[in-house]
Amino acid sequence: MATSGHIVVDVGTDEDASAGQPPVAPVPYRLSFADLSYSVRTTNGGMLTSLLRSRARETKLLLDGVSGEAREGELFAVMGASGSGKSTLVDALAGRIARESLQGSVTLNGETLHGRRLRAISAYVMQDDLLYPMLTVRETLLFAAEFRLPRALSPARKRERVDALIGQLGLTNAADTVIGDEGHRGVSGGERRRVSIGTDIIHDPILLFLDEPTSGLDSASAFMVVQVLRDIARSGSVVVMTIHQPSARILAILGRLLLLSRGRTVYAGTPADLVPFFSEFGKPIPHNENPAEFALDTIKELEGQAPDGTAQLAGFNARWQADHMIMEENVATMPLELAIAESVHRGKLVAGSETSGTSSSSVPTFANPLSVEVWVLMKRSFTNTRRMPELFAMRLGTIMVTGFILATIFLRLDDTPKGVQERLGFFAMGMSTMFYVCADALPVFVQERHIYLRETAHNAYRRISYVISNALVSFPPLVILSLAFAVTTFFAVGLAGGGSSFLFFVLIILASLWAGSGFVTFLSAVVPHVMLGYTVVVAILAYFLLFSGFFINRDRIPVYWIWFHYMSLVKYPYQAVLQNEFGGATRCFARGIEIFYGTPIAGMSEAVKMRVLGAIGTTLGTSMTASTCVVTGADVLAQQAVTDLGKWMCLLVTAAFGFFFRALFYVVLLLGSKNKRR
Repeated sequence: MATSGHIVVDVGTDEDASAGQPPVAPVPYRLSFADLSYSVRTTNGGMLTSLLRSRARETKLLLDGVSGEAREGELFAVMGASGSGKSTLVDALAGRIARESLQGSVTLNGETLHGRRLRAISAYVMQDDLLYPMLTVRETLLFAAEFRLPRALSPARKRERVDALIGQLGLTNAADTVIGDEGHRGVSGGERRRVSIGTDIIHDPILLFLDEPTSGLDSASAFMVVQVLRDIARSGSVVVMTIHQPSARILAILGRLLLLSRGRTVYAGTPADLVPFFSEFGKPIPHNENPAEFALDTIKELEGQAPDGTAQLAGFNARWQADHMIMEENVATMPLELAIAESVHRGKLVAGSETSGTSSSSVPTFANPLSVEVWVLMKRSFTNTRRMPELFAMRLGTIMVTGFILATIFLRLDDTPKGVQERLGFFAMGMSTMFYVCADALPVFVQERHIYLRETAHNAYRRISYVISNALVSFPPLVILSLAFAVTTFFAVGLAGGGSSFLFFVLIILASLWAGSGFVTFLSAVVPHVMLGYTVVVAILAYFLLFSGFFINRDRIPVYWIWFHYMSLVKYPYQAVLQNEFGGATRCFARGIEIFYGTPIAGMSEAVKMRVLGAIGTTLGTSMTASTCVVTGADVLAQQAVTDLGKWMCLLVTAAFGFFFRALFYVVLLLGSKNKRR
């Protein structure tokens, strides 16, 4: 037995357990909890009432002195009607409730569990199946292995662990089938649930918590899932699960039951003891009825009789437990650090936990360095998205169609005052479109949010790794989209400057897409719903366009709104393309009588215009003819009040916005994804 140093993770058959050797006794684990109580503040009368009167808030008790013990080798099931406190109890045991809010104690082999140690040796499987739809079963588990198993473990050994887990979960026939979603056919519901469980137990945890693992499954699939969980428990894990209404077959393979009613224990014992328990209570269970269903129906009936209708049953349970306590074999437990070391020595993949000392500071927080996490996240995202090429095709098609429409409307613009106005319209429309097409990034994190929460809850990877990989994966498509729009519009519209101006045009479009995708990614972390997010994105981008300088020049914006002008994402790329187009010192945009465009004189005869032009020249002391240049590109820039920043500075500011919003995205993830109840 290893008792010091770092854990050496091993996979596969333990050679010590060779043929002819007597069976090795399991490593004893006892997850004990005593007098757990947890309450929350609720509001009566709505938000307005609670703001006006503090007395509108009252305390609701979700757990009321719940005690019990779960052991390795058997399934510990928490049952009860909706609102009974099942999920709250499992959250309390799994460390998903803030310690300052939870009363009572939770120990493993007599030692308090919290922080890094708990995350290193446990796993929590949520009720929903949160998986990437276009990955196969094997790929999903391989990526989980990359995250949860240490880098010191070779790729071959990780694949061995995945193959063994696929067999344990009964997924051999579906190993190379994609998970699927509403639009893509994939594995069945039961298989999907088992894959979801597999992603969280890839490191073979000592503690496994599951919230309603059979929810939404048919009877056969539910039974198979519970059989898998029983096998996991027999491998040396403590398995705690909530279950709503188990079938008779499922009930028969559960080890211990804990029935809750409004946060209180109304039964604790084995499934077999349900019959004598309710018989002595005065509610005998009919011979052909499922004991679990009868128990839940009885509890519901008692709850309906009075607000505290199950108090009598809870009191009877306490007396019954005392009167019928069965003397069980007193199995001595190991100190936790030695038990963990022995479990790993036997093949449990407790990645990152230590074998000496109980200080949580000695437990490595993450299994892999940041660079490995970023690479695996990128590889997973690319694998998932490349199997849905229609998504990028739609983005590219949108850009190409928009570019084609703009190119054909503003085809071959001339160097006249009308051409200047048309160029301004093209640039404003083109640059704002770059931000609007980034709205398709909104659903990405909204849909991945729960996968991210599940994976980071047990430190599968760092939050900064997710942010970096998200940015790196999104960048290559932006390059293609930028080139597509620039090639479609630049030459058709007749923009000036040649190759250098075209290159800058590509760069500013790329910077705009980068900033826009960063802004939308940040909003996706703040706004949890897709439709609400689209509404917010469209509204804010409209404000950015309004204050960009196209509709009203910077020097005409009221002083109390000028701050929004400098915050506008559209301002900087719009100003950059104007300077890129009108920055040439020798280019002329109005000659001779063209100066009268847009004035009452424009409707007069050419002879009248020439006389007026001559009079203006005489007044200015210069000769003005029909070929005299009166408006240069510099004049256009001055008229539009876009001379405060150069084009390269505008490019840098636009790109910096992309980094700024991704930094905000990280801050929101850091502050808003603690994944704990308060």
